[in-house]
Amino acid sequence: MTYLNLRVQYSEQLIKARSVLESLTLLSVRFYLFSVFFFAGFNKLKDWESTLFLFEYEYSVPFLRHDIAAYLGTAAEIALPVLLLIGLLTPVAAIGLFIFNFVAVISLAEMPAAAFLLHVIWGGLLFSLLLWGPGKIALDKFVFNSRDTY
Repeated sequence: MTYLNLRVQYSEQLIKARSVLESLTLLSVRFYLFSVFFFAGFNKLKDWESTLFLFEYEYSVPFLRHDIAAYLGTAAEIALPVLLLIGLLTPVAAIGLFIFNFVAVISLAEMPAAAFLLHVIWGGLLFSLLLWGPGKIALDKFVFNSRDTY
């Protein structure tokens, strides 16, 4: 590893340390996104009547009936974060949650600024997983038998 044409001592150790930190960071991003989306979906399941009411009168999901939107949204919030957490089919899960997040933003007519900012942060984190992959601590690496995940 060179920096301005100078040999950097301990370059292999720095590269290994960076790789470990990168994998731990991506794992923590996946865990955070799992906790946000999965538990939101779990809360929808706990009070299904309330969920149907919200989808009928509060959220206006484009192109879908309210009950179908409730079923699809809840299923996405339960299944996709689990895939994201274990690092299996990470691009599929990240794209699915990115679309879900976008639809959630456009479906709520009056969203507070703080809630909108959270959706932007979640979208950015999901996009980062699309760019850099799930890291080395993921099932994608073992299932698809690759040295580098992407």
